[in-house]
Amino acid sequence: MENNDLLEEARKYGFIQDQQVWLKAFMTYPDRKVGEVKESEEDSLVYFARRFHMFSDKVNALLERIASSENKGSFLMKVLHMKDQVGNYDALGNFESIYHTLSKAEEDINETIKQNREKNLSIKIGLIQEAESLQDSLEWKETSDKMKDLRATWIKTGPVEKDLTEEIEERFKTALEAFFERKKSFFNDKKMMQNRTYDRYRDLIAKSVALQNSEEWEATTAKLKDLQTQWKQIGGSLPRATTNKLWTEFRKAHNHFFERLKVKITNEKTDSKEKYYETNLERKQELVSQAEQLLQHNSLNDAVKRAKELQAEWKKVGPVRPDVSDAVWERFIKACDRVFEMSSLEHYIRKRQQNANETYGHEEGLHARINALRDFIKSDRQELEVLETNLGKLSEAPSNDSFRNMLLGKIRNFNRKIATKQALIEMFQEQLSTISK
Repeated sequence: MENNDLLEEARKYGFIQDQQVWLKAFMTYPDRKVGEVKESEEDSLVYFARRFHMFSDKVNALLERIASSENKGSFLMKVLHMKDQVGNYDALGNFESIYHTLSKAEEDINETIKQNREKNLSIKIGLIQEAESLQDSLEWKETSDKMKDLRATWIKTGPVEKDLTEEIEERFKTALEAFFERKKSFFNDKKMMQNRTYDRYRDLIAKSVALQNSEEWEATTAKLKDLQTQWKQIGGSLPRATTNKLWTEFRKAHNHFFERLKVKITNEKTDSKEKYYETNLERKQELVSQAEQLLQHNSLNDAVKRAKELQAEWKKVGPVRPDVSDAVWERFIKACDRVFEMSSLEHYIRKRQQNANETYGHEEGLHARINALRDFIKSDRQELEVLETNLGKLSEAPSNDSFRNMLLGKIRNFNRKIATKQALIEMFQEQLSTISK
């Protein structure tokens, strides 16, 4: 604005008196001195008119910011501050217009604040109602999160009318505190219950540890089983990691005792089994001894009869240690085979003499027996060869296992019979050697 325009405006709203610059009265404000003449009256008037425009620009800038802001209520104090400046700002101009402009802005802001506070009140009442509906909830985690969200929304929501602030704040606070106090009480009770549960578990563990090295086997077994029953009846809701740790300690003590009991039972069984084996071995050795002496102390018929009795007795005797089983059986069966082979031989010789209507002398009889045994051996070897051939032709298929085992058993029997006949030949040959001497 040109200085002439500023000067005209200054003279409209101010005047000079006694070298002082005055603002004319307006509204309820009286004439007010705003400065002094420094150089000339015109320059001073222009200076204070320019200051008014500076103030007016500040007001307009503030109004523009208010217009573009969503939070208009935050500018109320600035508007009031500028409105206060209308009565004491040193300048010359239309302060009345500015006052009315600021008053209008104040009125608009207050209306906006009122609307916002009504909106805030509606929001906060909704938050209160939601909090009150949740205050008796037992969904502790979910409701805690929801209550925290409600509190965060409450904080972000603007104020309400002052005469309602205390009442709604108290209602909201009461609803939140009611829930969190219940939650606190619940978890305190839960903690106490968990502590009692924990102590009961620790007590059972201590009792188990005290028993784990006991040698009162039967009584301690019953006590530990009772402790296991008590453990199952405790229940409670300790954290999984804690429960697992306690269970591991509890089972460790029980496992320690029952492992010791298992070793004891195993040792007793082993000792009993060894004694059982030893008794059976003594009995079988006695049967072997009797079988080996049959041909020395009995007639042939009696020897055959007794050999069959010994075999029946053998079947009634239990097992012996695996490392001696085969050896003692071989001795026994060879002794019995010797009796049966001798009986078969004598039957053959008697029949041959009857058919030939002749009687052998002692030496001639020995030769006859040796020749007969050699014929028998030859026949056995032929049978043995057939068995071995059949075994060799048998495939390795699992389905042939049963037949293969049968062939192997027969081959062992023929080998044993051949060996027995060979032993008899050697016995008769020794007798011939004795006669020739």
